[in-house]
Amino acid sequence: MERVAQPEAKHLGPPGEDLVSYISAIANMEGGCIVIGVQDKTLAVTGIQDFADYTPENAVHRILGKTPGLPTVGLRIEVLRASDSGATSWLVHVPRHAPRQPVLAHGKAWQRLGDSLVELQADRHSAILTEVIDGSDWSAGVVPGATLADLDPAAIAKAREKFAAKHQQEHWAADIAGWDTAEFLDRAKITRHRQITRTALILLGRPESVALLPSGMAEMLWKVPDERVSKHFGPPFILNTTALGQHIRNPNIKLFPANELLAVELPRYDTQVVLEGLHNCVAHQDYEQGARIIVLETPGRLQLTNHGRFVDGQPEDYYLGLRTPGKYRNPWLAHAMNNVGMIDKSGYGIRDMVAKQRKRYLPLPDYECSTLTQTVFNVYGQAIDENFSKLLMERSDLPLEQVIWLDRVQKKVLIGDDQCAVLRKAKLLDGRKPKYFVSANIAALTGLQAQYTLNKGLDDLHFKKLILAHIKKFKSVPAKDLRTLLFAKLPDSLSDAQKQSKVKNLLTALRTQGVDGVKIEIDSLGKNGKWRIQRTPS
Repeated sequence: MERVAQPEAKHLGPPGEDLVSYISAIANMEGGCIVIGVQDKTLAVTGIQDFADYTPENAVHRILGKTPGLPTVGLRIEVLRASDSGATSWLVHVPRHAPRQPVLAHGKAWQRLGDSLVELQADRHSAILTEVIDGSDWSAGVVPGATLADLDPAAIAKAREKFAAKHQQEHWAADIAGWDTAEFLDRAKITRHRQITRTALILLGRPESVALLPSGMAEMLWKVPDERVSKHFGPPFILNTTALGQHIRNPNIKLFPANELLAVELPRYDTQVVLEGLHNCVAHQDYEQGARIIVLETPGRLQLTNHGRFVDGQPEDYYLGLRTPGKYRNPWLAHAMNNVGMIDKSGYGIRDMVAKQRKRYLPLPDYECSTLTQTVFNVYGQAIDENFSKLLMERSDLPLEQVIWLDRVQKKVLIGDDQCAVLRKAKLLDGRKPKYFVSANIAALTGLQAQYTLNKGLDDLHFKKLILAHIKKFKSVPAKDLRTLLFAKLPDSLSDAQKQSKVKNLLTALRTQGVDGVKIEIDSLGKNGKWRIQRTPS
């Protein structure tokens, strides 16, 4: 709810500065209040100096006459009088715009941008025109002329399998196998009264059935820009979300705890997190816009984008699992996907994805880059800040909310002062506002300073012995072969330049200090030189 203070009503001001322009701007956001007779910024109560011929009663009618589209319900003027000076101020209560209808003033729609009024921006205008209308459900619409023949048999079989697994505790579970296809689809809320819905075509339709949809578009696109490769996936989405997921590159990565010698090895992405995110895109896509779901694979991150803003609240509201969604863009589709185990409707889906990523010691998934017209879900496959990952390994006892705050810190997102205070008290945060960073003193936090120092030395000893064993086996080894050997074993959190420096330091230490009396030397200078065990002087 936005509040704007103005010393006067400015009812005769130019477009973009007068009262009705402000009303248009506030209504086109989320509604709010305009306080007239209070100084902006200082909030000093000056009172209204010139009412002209306006009264609280006739002002409402005049405002409605100059702001086409403004709802009448909720627009009212509250009169306030200062007890000390008797100054009179007005509080103009402005309702939110009607669904999919911008509010105009002077023939234009306005919005607030910082402290200024501007004409309604394209993204906000699009968001208003495509917002969810309660009681309207595109996904529940019946497709004229569509029949069971337009559905894919393998997709129907998969849906039946998933439905049976989801409802195996129901008293009627034993009857599922005896239902014919039409009865099963109705029971699963995929069809309606045995008629094919848009939901049925999206989840179970044959690839060519997409042409029966009003927009002619239900497609997912997987793309790897760095490699200039991509692949398109149409219905049936119950099968092809998995097919798309199998195209995502998912090699193992290594993370090194602060107080252990051995690395933690795990897949770059958790398959269930990726599928949950992709299924959310399918459930919440605004299919009326004829847009595609896009899965962008970049180094260390997946970006899943669906058309349409996040519908109910903010994504962060669901991180702790305390909020339950009250509405969906596609209720019938969401219900069907829940019935076959593709999504969760209790508000735990996002929480579970956050919890799984935490257990993998990687940055938490987030919705950065989302806009008023699209929702962007980011899944991370590599560390951003090594201290954050090491902290998760060492401190499984941290409250989830503190992990969420630290995740924002490593992503350079400003956190609140109260959150900062909690993290500082727990010795988890360093730096000054706004440049906070996760504490680098991981060993001190866990009381393992001596063990941490010892293990860092053991890490180097391990790599030195690996180099010596390799040279002893092959007698002499080019430096590039040693780099190849060690690059695969050094932490993925190190850049190539850092790995190069690490290898150089190890070789120098073996040449000058050795291990257990064994040193190495290079048999010739230049790029073609090879390392060998140092010969004992005769």
